[in-house]
Amino acid sequence: MDTTLTVILGIVAMLLPLAVGRLVWKRFDQWFGRNDEAYMDSLEYFLKKIGFTVLVAFILLWLGISLVFNGNGAPLA
Repeated sequence: MDTTLTVILGIVAMLLPLAVGRLVWKRFDQWFGRNDEAYMDSLEYFLKKIGFTVLVAFILLWLGISLVFNGNGAPLA
């Protein structure tokens, strides 16, 4: 793969999890909030929100980077 294409796809693979993570953070209340303000203000809910967002972003980052650099490695000498 061309170096320029690898750099561009690498940047996209790093920025995509940020965009999706932001979307998950904003939509988490609609998906799992249960319309209960007391529950949504609790530490347990906040930790679940952080954990789920980080998990989704990390999985996307891992998949994106592995797809970009798959078969693009230098030969082992």
